[in-house]
Amino acid sequence: MKTVFKYFGLTCIIVGLLAIGGSANDCDGHCMEQANTIGEMLMVMGLGFILCLSGCAFVLFAERG
Repeated sequence: MKTVFKYFGLTCIIVGLLAIGGSANDCDGHCMEQANTIGEMLMVMGLGFILCLSGCAFVLFAERG
């Protein structure tokens, strides 16, 4: 069960970092009508950060238990 928690946590961390990195939905200014608003960008960043933190908790739980 430790292995499941560990790999699930690592997956959460990776997905969270990808969400934080792609939160702006940037297109180099060529398609601004399809870009995210500031509120959407902050929401995606926040969810990615929460996903990273919960992934860290899973990994720490797997390492301690």
